[in-house]
Order: sequence, then C-alpha cells, then structure tokens
Amino acid sequence: MTLYARFAAHLNLALDALVLAGDLPAGLERRAITVEPPRDASHGDLATNAAMVLAKPAGTNPRALAEKIGAELEKLDEVSAVSIAGPGFINLTLTDQTWRGELMAIIEAGDDYGRSTVGAGTTVNVEYVSANPTGPMHMGHCRGAVVGDALASLLEFAGHKVIREYYVNDAGGQVDVLARSAHLRYREALGETVEIPEGLYPGEYLKPVGEKLAAEFGDKYVAAPEGEWLVLFRKTAVASMMDMIRADLALLGIHHDLFSSEAELQAAGKPEQAEAWLRERGYVYDGVLEAPKGETPEDWEPVELPLFRSTQFGDDQDRPIKKSNGAWTYFGADLAYHFQKAQSADALIDIWGADHAGTVKRIVAAVQALTGGETKFDVKLVQMVRLLRDGEPVKMSKRSGNFVTLADVVNEVGKDVVRFTMLTRKADAQMDFDFAKVVEASKDNPVFYVQYAHARVASLGRRTDEAGIACTNVDLSLLDTQELRLVQAAAQFPRIVEAAASAREPHRIAFYLYDLAAELHSLWNLGKDDATRRFLIVDQPELTCARLYLARSIGQIIRNGLRIMGVEAVQEM
Repeated sequence: MTLYARFAAHLNLALDALVLAGDLPAGLERRAITVEPPRDASHGDLATNAAMVLAKPAGTNPRALAEKIGAELEKLDEVSAVSIAGPGFINLTLTDQTWRGELMAIIEAGDDYGRSTVGAGTTVNVEYVSANPTGPMHMGHCRGAVVGDALASLLEFAGHKVIREYYVNDAGGQVDVLARSAHLRYREALGETVEIPEGLYPGEYLKPVGEKLAAEFGDKYVAAPEGEWLVLFRKTAVASMMDMIRADLALLGIHHDLFSSEAELQAAGKPEQAEAWLRERGYVYDGVLEAPKGETPEDWEPVELPLFRSTQFGDDQDRPIKKSNGAWTYFGADLAYHFQKAQSADALIDIWGADHAGTVKRIVAAVQALTGGETKFDVKLVQMVRLLRDGEPVKMSKRSGNFVTLADVVNEVGKDVVRFTMLTRKADAQMDFDFAKVVEASKDNPVFYVQYAHARVASLGRRTDEAGIACTNVDLSLLDTQELRLVQAAAQFPRIVEAAASAREPHRIAFYLYDLAAELHSLWNLGKDDATRRFLIVDQPELTCARLYLARSIGQIIRNGLRIMGVEAVQEM
C-alpha cells in the first residue's frame, strides 16, 4: 500500500473512531474526502479536507470537527505534528522515519512502484491512429499515435485490461483514389511515362506497389476498363499501405492488438444490424433533413433518409446514417463499428484529430443509445503539430508528396525524443516540434532534463563501484530532512498515476517526471558549492551508500514513468 493510500486508510479509521465516540453520525458519505499534498509546502506533508466535507452533513462546525479528527491522527507514530488551517483543513507533518520507510518501499516494489488496482480489471478499448490506408504515416498522425499508446500503457499500469485497436478505413472513396493512383504507378513500372493528375496521390511510396502489380499481372490491366481492376488493385494497395503503416508505427514502438476493417464490417452486415437494433428502440426513423441554413443550393431536394435521433442525446440535429444512393454515411459506418467494439469492452476511448471535433456529439450520442449508457465512452481530441527547424517551418517530404513522414522524423531525432516530446503538452493544446529544440541539452528541453536525471543516477552507481564502495548494509538514518524532501516528491508518483488514468491524460506523467527530475538536479547541484552535500564522498562510504540508495529510488520512478510513456531510460549521456 502506497503512502497516500495508507493515510487514507488511517483517516477512515480515525473517522470510525469518532463515529463510535458519538462525535460523528454513522453513514456519512466519504467519497469526496481527499488526502493530498498541501498547496503550501510550509503547512506540512499531507492535507485532508475531511472536516470540510463532513461538517455540514454532520451538523457541526468544520474547524471543531477538524480538531477532533486531528487529535485522532496525532496518535499515529508516523505523524509528528498536526495543524488546522483556515476553516478546517487538516495538515499533517510526517516523521523522517516515515519517509525513510517510503524510500525502502520504492526500492522493494521496483518496477511495480506506482502500479495501481484502481482499474479493477475492467476492459478499456483504446482506438488510436486509424489513419486512412493511403500512404505512410506522417507527423499529423504522430501525436495521436503516441498519446493513444501512452494512454493504453497508463491504463494497464492502473489496473485495466486494454485492447489497442486500429480502425482501417478501407471502404470509402479515398481507397478508390488510392487504387487509381496505384494503377498509374503500375503503368509506370511497365515503362510508361506518367503524370499524376490533380486528385490522385503523388507520393513516390506507391512506386513499389506499382512494381509489385506489374510483376504479378504484366500488362493485363494497362488498357483494361476500371471496373476490371479497381477492386483488385484496391486490395493490393491497401494491404501494402497497412504494411507500411505498421512498419512506421513500429519505429515508435507502437503495436496494436487488433486491426478492424471497415470493408469487412460492412460485408458482414454490421451496419444493418446496428440500424435494426436502433429502429426497434425508436432511435432510428425515416425522415427528411432540414434545408441547409442560409442560401439553399439550387440542386438541393428534400430526400427521405434513415435518421438517428441524436438530438435526444444532446446533439444539434438528427443525423443520417445512409446517403440518398443507399450507401452508408461515415457516421452510419462508425456507429456500427462502435456497436461492435462495445461488445467486448467496459469502456471505449477514441483518439481523434482536432479536425473531427464536429462529429464528437453524434458518435457519443450513438454509443449512449447503442449501449443503454452502460459503456463509458470518451473522445480525446489531439491538436496538430507544427514542425520547425530553428524556428522556421520544415519543408515537405519528396517521398510522401505533400507531408513530412513520421519515419523521417524518428530517423533524425530518435523514437524516445519523439515520444516524450509528444507528451509534453496537453493533447488538445497546440504544439511546436522544433528539430533543434528537442535535442538541445538544456533545462528547457524536458526530454533531456529527465533523461539526464536518470543518467546521473546511473553514473553515480558506476562511480561508487569504481571507488570501491560496497553498499551491502545501508543506513538511511544518515539522510537528513533536506534529502528526504526528495522522497516526498517521489511518493506522489502512485497518486499521479491514478489521477492521470482517471482523467485519461498521459501527459501528466511527463509533467511529473520533469518536476521530479528538477528536485533531483536541485539536490545534486548543492554539491557544486558545498562538498558535504555531494552524493559521492569517497571517505564517507556509509553516507555515500545512503545517498546512492536515495538516488536509485528516484531513478526507479523515472524508469517506471518513462516505461508508461514508451521511452527508454538512458544510462549515460
């Protein structure tokens, strides 16, 4: 049990004691009670709002109640002082020995320190990337890929079962455009000189696809009508693009558990099944959409379409699930896809680009209708990334045709730099990725700053060994209060994990690691001006071993946090 969980349990026992004593009525709701660090560190080590939460339903004064709760908590051996602040906040100061105990708990738990059971084994489907299979991954996909993958790891670390899913949009008009583009490259591979017209994909990445088709079919389809080769070329091109996408994602260390095909979904009749299910419950009806607001186009005609009652769930208007030609709308297909996902998960999370913000309400409404509100559903919007080099916009990639490929970026700066950087801001905030800044060796570069902290810990271990100091029995009583403040920062990791998992915000791990690294660097740098504060003092092996133990606990937490982020902790820089 982590320190914060342990003190939450202590607090519950203190409240139980007050109930037995008649100072509190039984059965009061306690879920809003928190145990957390005080906003002002000078107030103590832990703070609780218990008296503020319980006073009104208990019919008593919050400060008076705080005094009684504080008196119970003051009996604990781990507590050295209790103070009441403001109208009834309870602040606790813990003994140095308590922090030494937490330090040992970190080392003992190792890779599992911070791991939580808050997820209780519930299954969460996280769908991310889901880029159209029309070309290689580009930096427009990168941020959502990293956010989704880190979120999946975070949820696993917090006790959930996670399904990592990629939805392959292989049934829309864009894959027909892909097939036509591949046909041009097929003809090119057979010796023709071709020009890529407007509206087709110009990237050179389709040349190998054309060569593969030429090797397999010769000139059979060069002059054949489109109807003879479109489906065949589409299947081959999509398969090749998905192989390329998987390889690009692998460069980032990303691997999905499940790839779901939109084409297969439709072939299996899933949209029809979803429509029938919704019609039975009155959520789909045949109706006519309102005319477009403003000036009505001359060619607009009122057409009866199957409409989903999304206004019943807070949307602005009911939405068509089919087009006038009988084909499924994007929404109709997505509705069926989410219906399928909900069969095998307790919660669904979609990671979408911010340009899809306008469709969030309708798909949230659909999932609510399809699952009776039993399946939790969340859409996380991810803003685009602006690529810069020394402050100037980066030119497009020739190979891709009109964008910078993910592979080019990873090959230049490395997987870990890309992944960490993508998590240094909230997903819905704009981000600049400057090739010069992300590899800069400075405090202003979070990637470097956190990695350097871990490298310092690893270097301390090596230098201690080189000095011939064997740390078999470590005396943690040699660590003073100033050094133990670092443990206070370290002990917050488990609660950060739970809070980040609950909010579905993996960037909180990156923020926390930066702050933890800053605490370590600050303590470390004291040794520059004061030799007695150095971590390695050769003629004081016992003190060196205690400080190495402290440093290694911080290194352990940095590794645990970086593992959630999908970033390797470096041993030297």
